[in-house]
Amino acid sequence: MDLKQFVVIALQVSVFCMVFGFGLKTTTQDLSYLIRRPSLLVRSLLAVFVVMPIVAVLLAVLFDFERTVERTLIALAVSPVPPLLPRKESKAGGDEHYALGLMAILALLAIVVTPLEIMILQSVAGRPLELAAGTVVRVVLISTLLPLAAGMSVRAFIPGLVTRIDRPIALIAKVLLPVAVVVLLVAAAPAMLALIGHGGVLIAMFIFLAVGLAVGHALGRPDRNHSVVLALSTACRHPAIALSIAAANFPKERFGAIILLYVLLGAIVAVPYLAWHRRQSRTALGPA
Repeated sequence: MDLKQFVVIALQVSVFCMVFGFGLKTTTQDLSYLIRRPSLLVRSLLAVFVVMPIVAVLLAVLFDFERTVERTLIALAVSPVPPLLPRKESKAGGDEHYALGLMAILALLAIVVTPLEIMILQSVAGRPLELAAGTVVRVVLISTLLPLAAGMSVRAFIPGLVTRIDRPIALIAKVLLPVAVVVLLVAAAPAMLALIGHGGVLIAMFIFLAVGLAVGHALGRPDRNHSVVLALSTACRHPAIALSIAAANFPKERFGAIILLYVLLGAIVAVPYLAWHRRQSRTALGPA
């Protein structure tokens, strides 16, 4: 097994274990959380599936970005949220029921919505993109739906097993994920550094991320615990699906480094937003 294979397998195993761990804590009430709040559901879908593709196309039209940057932004815009996001949202003080329910609903809808959005971009926006629906189905199933369903099944049918496997599963994810990410960053560092001062990459990504955070926060109101979840879910996109879309349409171009740079920049841009969110929450609570 070479280093590349190790990184891929480590990422897949760690993501599976983490989402399986979500499933061990998820109930049917969590999954129906948004169904019982139709207004929040509509606003969530509007932010993730409608606003961000429009933002990506507008950025491509208004700014003279290189083609690789433009294509990456559009691929990211039509990709759903990453499967590890609920953990970050819960740590940020977001509503965990909403975070888990939103992840599951977006993953399910992405199977149909992502190919549909690509068709619309082809016909309306003049952006030539193609993607076999099976690609989205495979990525979403492996990274989100199957591990989530497996964890929920264990919780429902073998509840006594949950306490025995919860910590070992979490430990596997906590060990493998950082190792794989560090190796990936080191390997991609030269390509990422070359991109930083080239073609407006950081400008494009920063605008996209900032707009995503602002739109999600606004549409998640008035509940600030909903706002922080929707803000992160709107700005962050599924890197594996974005890479699949980009690679399927433009196989001669390399998108791995630019998508990894987007993920890294997203983590950085979220820091001041989350700090501001925590200050607002403490202010709302008043003096202890």
